[in-house]
Amino acid sequence: MPQCPCGSNLDLNVCCGRYHAGEPAPTAETLMRARYAAYALSRLDYIAATCAGPAAAEFNLLQAQRSQLGTRWLGLEILRSRKGREVDGEGTVSFIARFSQNGAEGKLRETSLFRRIDDRWFYWERYRESAALGGSGAGRNDMCPCGSGRKYKKCCG
Repeated sequence: MPQCPCGSNLDLNVCCGRYHAGEPAPTAETLMRARYAAYALSRLDYIAATCAGPAAAEFNLLQAQRSQLGTRWLGLEILRSRKGREVDGEGTVSFIARFSQNGAEGKLRETSLFRRIDDRWFYWERYRESAALGGSGAGRNDMCPCGSGRKYKKCCG
């Protein structure tokens, strides 16, 4: 069984794979990890299904698919989780996601807001902090690796 890309060191099926299969994530951080794993595995249907509010209005599946071309997700580091437990109505997760896009390595640093609706967590909104492509700095016209579907220079760049 393949290892889950979220960094848990667990098999995919006992980690984020079960959430991709429909089981509700119990916490905001768990949903964040499952969404990261979905990006890493190009399971964009899960990304779409776990958006609500402003994030759902902003998400464009076709643009997200284009953004995934040439992007490899290299690792997730959770910096901080606030609230977001099973008893909370909302929570935030701050993280760094490392990626490679068309050969240039970079990282996305973000704090995400999650809301619990009908006993399910949803990604609601992002408070973007920064995204940076390493190497030559090329890639400003590439699709943004954050998954918004916009060009890097008009989004996180």
